[in-house]
Amino acid sequence: MLYFSLSVLFTVALYLIMRAFPRYKVDSFHAVVFNYYACVLTGLLLTPDLHLFEKVSWHSEGTLITLALGGMFVVTFMLIGLTAQKVSVTATSLAGNMSLVIPVLFGLFVFKNNNKEFTAINYAGLVTALVALALGAIQNTKKETTAGSVANAPARGNLLLTLPLLTFLAAGTNNTLINYLSVKYYAPGETTLFMIIACSGAILIGSAILLFRVLIKGEKLYWRSIVGGLILGVPNFLSLYFLLLALASFGNSAAFVFPIYNILTMLVSACAAWLIYRERLNHLNKFGLLLAVIAIIMISYQELSL
Repeated sequence: MLYFSLSVLFTVALYLIMRAFPRYKVDSFHAVVFNYYACVLTGLLLTPDLHLFEKVSWHSEGTLITLALGGMFVVTFMLIGLTAQKVSVTATSLAGNMSLVIPVLFGLFVFKNNNKEFTAINYAGLVTALVALALGAIQNTKKETTAGSVANAPARGNLLLTLPLLTFLAAGTNNTLINYLSVKYYAPGETTLFMIIACSGAILIGSAILLFRVLIKGEKLYWRSIVGGLILGVPNFLSLYFLLLALASFGNSAAFVFPIYNILTMLVSACAAWLIYRERLNHLNKFGLLLAVIAIIMISYQELSL
């Protein structure tokens, strides 16, 4: 259970760190780019045999596609940061964890690699997950009382609903591609290698965009954004690293591990956001959080009952 607990804690740390960026005037995009430098360095330090990289064919189809996946990493992380900052940590956690619906649907209807028979309860759980996401994203915008705030309330309301939805879609697409590419192009023991290559792609793509914005558009790059990104990268990589160890310790039973992992992440995120940032949940948010727990249980009740 140690690996399990560490994975949840590092995942929650991601949301909390990105939530703090505006307070310290950290540019989210700049930090996300440098986050992947720390990810790669952390991954290399945790890789027992660096000779694995000597066997990588950097011009092969699998490697090139994995490097391109880094672009999706950058987009997803930016959306996570924006949702945490503009909406709430709880909404971000809900969107990220409920995104498991997307890889499940792709596994069922596209890849057809599901290893169990889906029942009506499972399908109802998928629908419940979407309802939970919507309820978790609803925020109270009536606190704005000035004329300008009232005028901008509809736009702000749309933003509060759109960001969690985009995070949900991006995270789900990201996880689907990770599952597909890691199975198709990499051996079971090469998951860390796969993630390091994907993060290297994120460095290449993110750095190219960053250089354009700094050299051509004249954006300023501050040390606080670099430091913030490097701090973020450590829990980013460790959250996945310990999740993989947790999977191994439970016999690689993803259907058992992921539901519990998602439930704990959502609950711990909500508690931590309340304790640290005093984020308050309205009644719909609380109901959405409850529905999220119910949805995950419905999706994987067969495995949880074993």
